[in-house]
Amino acid sequence: CMKKGGREEMATIREQIASLEEEILKTQKNKATNAHIGKLKAKIAALKAKEEKAAAHSKSSGGGDGFEVKKSGDASVALVGFPSVGKSSLISKLTGVESETGSFAFTTLTCIPGLLEHNGAKIQILDLPGLIKGAADGKGRGKEILNVIRSSDMVLYVVDPFQDSHFNILDAELTRSGMRLNESKPQVFINRTGRGGIIVRSTCDQPDVEFEDVQEIVRSYGIVSAEVTMRSMATHDHIVDTLAGNCVYSSAVVVINKVDLASEEDMARARAMVPEGWPILPVSAKTGEGIEEMKDFIFEHLRFMRVFLKPQGEDADMIEPLIIKDTSTVRHVCEKLHRDFVRKFRYARVKGPSAKFDWQRVGLDHLLKDGDVLSIIVRR
Repeated sequence: CMKKGGREEMATIREQIASLEEEILKTQKNKATNAHIGKLKAKIAALKAKEEKAAAHSKSSGGGDGFEVKKSGDASVALVGFPSVGKSSLISKLTGVESETGSFAFTTLTCIPGLLEHNGAKIQILDLPGLIKGAADGKGRGKEILNVIRSSDMVLYVVDPFQDSHFNILDAELTRSGMRLNESKPQVFINRTGRGGIIVRSTCDQPDVEFEDVQEIVRSYGIVSAEVTMRSMATHDHIVDTLAGNCVYSSAVVVINKVDLASEEDMARARAMVPEGWPILPVSAKTGEGIEEMKDFIFEHLRFMRVFLKPQGEDADMIEPLIIKDTSTVRHVCEKLHRDFVRKFRYARVKGPSAKFDWQRVGLDHLLKDGDVLSIIVRR
């Protein structure tokens, strides 16, 4: 009975969302309607948060299978594309291992990833089941697939120059799932307060939003008292994204495969689909053209850095650095080296760009920089 009630609630929420989305589609988009569309999007965001809560409750009551992907390596890259674009051949070229077509079990949606080893880094390549239109609404187990993509460090669209609309369909589903690719996170902060209404402040000019519109959008989400602070130029969508609180800001690249077969006209049409400023890599999984350049691009844009390790009482190993993400702390290094290092950690000493002076004593939360030399002291 509880499960039935939960399903009915989610069905009602979906109907409300569909009605609001239809109203957005019918509304002519211009400067005068931006605020109205922003309010509708805020209502949709509030309903989706309610839907997620209901879905989580349903799962805790015993429903639904998970999407299992075992994380490994220094970073992960999600390949996104339709089945016919050559993802399996591409992953084989990147990893040096033949990828079996259909190597995921669709009953449990288990993904078997490949591993690209390049410049000392181990990069997990996730070849996922194909997304379809409506994936963000759960079609084709789309939400589980999208959650794996959201947790990756880079999105790699694989497109076929002979197929027109694939990129737009895929990108629309990732956008609807809350992914903001090749965008900087807006400096918008919304803090709920006990009373006082909606107070809006900005530290810079806001040519695209009126404060009154921001107040209305926040109220449409169901918040009656809050302080809104904008520290960068914002849009109505930025306000809605901040309210939703589930947006993922990640990097993306578009790989155009099959360039060995494509004409200049085919390539021009494929390039025209891609948003301005996005990186494009032309490759051929069949001939290997562009594959090495692709490996270099992935490595460089995953923003790795090198940290040299100095075991206690020994010289530092300045030949084989540890490759880690450039957001890594001492804690991340400890977790990477040995599962007991965090538990037994006493302190660390750092020499290099992140240290105020040579062999500065630091804790687990110290943020490292490229070229640091690190010595970790643990309890015996």
